[in-house]
Amino acid sequence: MPDGTPPRVTRTLTSPRALQAAGLLPAAALPGAEAVAARYSIAVTPAVAALIDPADPADPIARQYIPDAAELLTAPHELDDPTADGPFTPVKGVVHRYPDRALLKPLLACPVYCRFCFRREAVGPDGGLLTEPELEAALDWFAATPAVREAILTGGDPLMLSPRRLAAMLGRLAALPQIEILRIHSRVPVAAPGLVTPALAAALETAKPLYLCVHANHAREFTAEAAGALARLARAGVVLLGQSVLLRGVNDSAEALEALFRAMLRARVKPYYLHQLDPAPGTARFAVPVEEGRALLRALRGRVTGLAWPTYVQERPAGGGKVPLGPEWDAKAG
Repeated sequence: MPDGTPPRVTRTLTSPRALQAAGLLPAAALPGAEAVAARYSIAVTPAVAALIDPADPADPIARQYIPDAAELLTAPHELDDPTADGPFTPVKGVVHRYPDRALLKPLLACPVYCRFCFRREAVGPDGGLLTEPELEAALDWFAATPAVREAILTGGDPLMLSPRRLAAMLGRLAALPQIEILRIHSRVPVAAPGLVTPALAAALETAKPLYLCVHANHAREFTAEAAGALARLARAGVVLLGQSVLLRGVNDSAEALEALFRAMLRARVKPYYLHQLDPAPGTARFAVPVEEGRALLRALRGRVTGLAWPTYVQERPAGGGKVPLGPEWDAKAG
């Protein structure tokens, strides 16, 4: 535009050239981004695009979503399947790593595609939507596995499903006598809050307790629109939890984490997990050493209410599940 102001984004941007046209990708970065797009999916919603400051080369929102040529560099410690979903998949769409809970992945599409995602080899606009027979087989597996008390819908982003399909899925799971808790992991309330319609909120009104884990990594993601979407979900009886990934250049300071956790609480979201980065290919630029993460949390102790305190966790190798990382405290210290 003549005054240098980037054009207003009105639809999801899914290619490097669309990002460049919107003023979100420098021309010099286009060849590298095109190479990344040949391997990994790209999507930046209007809500996310509006948060990015194109004049700031270190913008923490852009860093999460704008492709970078560094994604094509695989470090020696990085793994194709860092959470080892494969060995724990009894039927397509199900991951059963813990005795009492299991994941259901009904689709692999997301409103946005994070540049650090541990499933980014699999997710994309094609959606990976389970067919009706595949979904039936997955639901039959839950019905036949009485040890599983918690069903966790993830993906992909389950809130990308139609309200009708989502309500039917949750209803089937809630009707199983052994299922006590339902959980959904989603970026939708912050990345595409307009999708949280009254119909979607109504679809989440279930006979069993339902917890929604909202993935957000920076305080700016909690806009007025996101807060409105989350309030709508809270009114439907959904318990809101927050999960974040500790990311270099996004939230790797005590100030950034404090702002993030306070923003969550203001939006009715209880900080639940702070994840150590999973070593997916091409994500080394986001890595923060564990000891640095522990030091950041120590710096927050006493600065924020206990309500703002998440559990700092890391996935063990070979699908061993999450372990808490601390920090450790000396109860006798003054």
